[in-house]
Amino acid sequence: MTDVTSSKSARRPHHWRRDLVELAALFTAVAVADAVANMIAHGPDGPFLLVVSAIALIITAAFHTWWSRRHGHAPPVDTPSAGGASTGGASGTPEGAPAGAEGQTDDATDTTTALWRMRATVRDAPGSLAALCTVLARRRVDILTLQTHPLATGTVDEFLLRAPAALPARQLTREISLAGGSDIWIERADAHDLVDAPTRVLGLATRTALDAAELPLALRQLLGRCTIHSLPAVSPTGRPTGESAPVEGILESTTMRMRDPNGGTITVERHHLPFTPTEFARARALVELDARLGPRVPRSRDVLTLPEGRITVRRADQSDVDAAAAMHERCSEHTLGLRYHGPVGDADRYLDHLLSPRHGRTLKVQTASGRLVALGHLLWDGDETEVALIVEDAWQRRGIGSELLGRLVALAVEAGCASVYAVTQASNTGMVAAMRGLGLPLDYQIEGGTLVVTARLKGTDEPQAPAATDETTHETAHGTAHGTSYGIRPGATYGTR
Repeated sequence: MTDVTSSKSARRPHHWRRDLVELAALFTAVAVADAVANMIAHGPDGPFLLVVSAIALIITAAFHTWWSRRHGHAPPVDTPSAGGASTGGASGTPEGAPAGAEGQTDDATDTTTALWRMRATVRDAPGSLAALCTVLARRRVDILTLQTHPLATGTVDEFLLRAPAALPARQLTREISLAGGSDIWIERADAHDLVDAPTRVLGLATRTALDAAELPLALRQLLGRCTIHSLPAVSPTGRPTGESAPVEGILESTTMRMRDPNGGTITVERHHLPFTPTEFARARALVELDARLGPRVPRSRDVLTLPEGRITVRRADQSDVDAAAAMHERCSEHTLGLRYHGPVGDADRYLDHLLSPRHGRTLKVQTASGRLVALGHLLWDGDETEVALIVEDAWQRRGIGSELLGRLVALAVEAGCASVYAVTQASNTGMVAAMRGLGLPLDYQIEGGTLVVTARLKGTDEPQAPAATDETTHETAHGTAHGTSYGIRPGATYGTR
């Protein structure tokens, strides 16, 4: 807000001494003028003195004009405006000057910049933050955003910086340390970090409110590089795991534990950077929001037409466990063996786990009569993401598997995954053909008859669902490459990329 000051309030107050001095100066000037006039009018050299005075006045005026023209191009002094703001930008450069021009020499310099995220702990004392800002200004580093995280013994300051590309992070860290900063952490940032913290948190809360499967992804984006473990209270085989956490949660340096709304515990680990109480409060607020809203999945659906009839593709959740178990009964042992890589009689035990939104996203295919005939899973697996499919025998070779796989990859791109992988048997040519149909760069790895096909997603456009192909797609076992039956671990892990 601009302060408006009237001319009356801006006028300086007069004092009687100033009036007295001005009156004395006026009388003195009148006396001197009278003396000069008498000398010129009555003295013998009066006309000569008058001519000399005129010449001296002309010379003085000419010299003043020459001096003013010669020095009239000097830059004006930059003075603050009435509101206290200078005419330059926020970084102190003149208005209209390019960013980074401040402090440059006459020599040409590199104007490329880089974005950094930096954290430093400072003493909770006046001037501590100013010392850090002075060091950054000396190195022509622009502070784009600043967040403070109060601690019991100090303050953690989190910066988003735009620095010259030639300035190494090690040198910047060393100077911040000399200025009083400790526990300094710095890493490269990108344009997504330019969003301010309140806007980012509100966006994550909206995503969590719309879809329960978004909670682990929202926590990951909120906290940066971290690993999130979902440890259920009951194992997939029905045995208690003993995992529990207090309602208020636990914060221990690089680990935070919160009660999972579905039962069990959500554990978040970030070994390279301790969590602050502010981050813990934000994460707990997202978990509490998820708990209040209860189980939910988007209700959108797509209707596809096949020669055999119309099918519907939509999101699945734990309410579909009975329908999925009925589909298992209609599948052959060969189909169940390709999918689960273990005793087929125990496959139903893991459906509740697989259909939970905590462990990924699941798509289901239903016929016009409502019968479930196929499932496609996008499963969070640490720093990687797995895709797994199963199609009922009577509905194989109709393009349903390829359709599901394309949609799952699109969901992985939306979630920011760098790659997806599928684990199957080397003899399963249908799954290999479906992966090749994505049109993405693929990597193949064979271990003792087990084939792992990885599709790289970063740097590619969002994939379209592939056209229906006449291939068998009764597919992969989650986690087989890691040596676990049925691909089910005691807890799911969500890693960052």
